[in-house]
Amino acid sequence: MPDTSSCACSAASTLIFACSGGADVGALADQAARRLTRDGKGKMFCLAGIGGRVSGILKSTEAAGKVLVIDGCSLDCARKTLEQAGFTDMGHVRLSDRGFVKGKTEVDEASVAAAAGQAESLL
Repeated sequence: MPDTSSCACSAASTLIFACSGGADVGALADQAARRLTRDGKGKMFCLAGIGGRVSGILKSTEAAGKVLVIDGCSLDCARKTLEQAGFTDMGHVRLSDRGFVKGKTEVDEASVAAAAGQAESLL
């Protein structure tokens, strides 16, 4: 069985966390993070691992050069999850402050591209 507690030190120097919540803007945050990863801007990383205090994920996040957090709405679940784990040095974008309305946002290619572009501006 592999050692799951070790640091995933091969992680990208920029880690991207998205709220990935149940609302449309959460889905948009998730898709924007995936797009930034595909575009080589960083690596989407496991927010649930932060919340679950998985040691390897925590160590990799501590070692990251940059951390970008994409939240869909004003609840800021992703940012708060990282803060509860002791992380405070991060770029943060809240999509609902950037023209995406919770409950009224289509998660389509145009919205994903726009959200990814706005998040990328923090890198």
